[in-house]
Amino acid sequence: MNKSKLGSFLFIGMILGLTANPAQALPGQTVETVAAWIAAHPTLEPGIGDGLVVTKRNTAAQRFKFEASVLPPGQIAFPTNRRLIQSEQISFYDMINGVTPERLTESLRVIYGPAIYQDYQRANLVYAYPTPATIDLARRQNRPMLIARQGELLLGDRFAYWLEVTRTENGKPINGRITVFLPEDLDKLEVELRNR
Repeated sequence: MNKSKLGSFLFIGMILGLTANPAQALPGQTVETVAAWIAAHPTLEPGIGDGLVVTKRNTAAQRFKFEASVLPPGQIAFPTNRRLIQSEQISFYDMINGVTPERLTESLRVIYGPAIYQDYQRANLVYAYPTPATIDLARRQNRPMLIARQGELLLGDRFAYWLEVTRTENGKPINGRITVFLPEDLDKLEVELRNR
């Protein structure tokens, strides 16, 4: 096994861990509850003072971030309640192996456990982008960056989900995120995504 593959394997193992820890802190819970869950989570293994944000790096070409926020996803808005978490986001940047939707959903399963993973798997598609009209425009005008971001909004029984992967000009997916958030914030995010 070459060093690049070994390093990538170790990085993925470090991030995803070998055991799943079922979700005990999710959007809608207090900041204190979520911070305690993050601090005790064996996969996240936050450093001292990380609080609601955990960032890990293997190399400059590989990064992982978990962030819980009192803000809804999308454009910045005032929090409705500064004591409750509105959204939690898992993001990867990986120039070596790329970031696929499958990798993002696997990280969701490992961090949150089977109940949230199944809610995501059964969720209904609300919106997907780029739209066919945007794809056509990008091809006609030779503007590949118009379709660099590919994503979808989904609504499950418990939560809403936003998955997004960004590709380079040559089509390699190097950046991605999956966000778990409260269903009440879905309409706001859908409007923002449709208008960008």
